[in-house]
Amino acid sequence: MIVIDPTGPIAPYQQLARILRKRITNGTLPAGTRITESDITEEFEVARNTARSALAILRDEGLIYTMPQRGSYVGQGPPEAD
Repeated sequence: MIVIDPTGPIAPYQQLARILRKRITNGTLPAGTRITESDITEEFEVARNTARSALAILRDEGLIYTMPQRGSYVGQGPPEAD
């Protein structure tokens, strides 16, 4: 189990973003995988705001995208509209 160090020199949300980024880039979380704040808070035992901030970093980097009312997914961007 990977543990987030709340007192370390790197903020917890940045540690979490780093872990998730690595999982995305190495294929552990392939394109199309849904990522939820609830799953993150449960797995890493962090606050929802920490999970939300980590996802915001990944979204800004283009590693995930969020679809309203559907959630966040791994990928290069939302699917093209028909």
